[in-house]
Amino acid sequence: MNVPGDLLYTKDHEWIKVENGLAIVGITEFAQGELGDVVFVQLPSIGQSAKQGEAFGTIEAVKAVADLYAPISGEIVEVNTVLNDAPETINREPYGAGWIVKIKPSNLDAEAKPLLNPAAYTDHTSA
Repeated sequence: MNVPGDLLYTKDHEWIKVENGLAIVGITEFAQGELGDVVFVQLPSIGQSAKQGEAFGTIEAVKAVADLYAPISGEIVEVNTVLNDAPETINREPYGAGWIVKIKPSNLDAEAKPLLNPAAYTDHTSA
């Protein structure tokens, strides 16, 4: 299983990468593997508030429908509209072109503390 070393993770299988003051968010390779072929992603609206630990959208796959949870709080400033026409991008590139949203964090330093580093996330998925 691929667990990139430059990301942080949630126990709900979202990842976060902070770049240029924004938090890029997606689901992990583990999550997309458990879901199966992704067929639809309900994206939030730009400008919508995200609150850490709360659902901001859903992802539908052949095996299940799951909520997408915000790893941090802030304002959603960009959504990956490619997923509207090609949701399977999440299966092919969960850590690249399959990102879901970009959030302008409101309290990144405090909210990053409960997130998992790659080693902790690997332990979490193997438990």
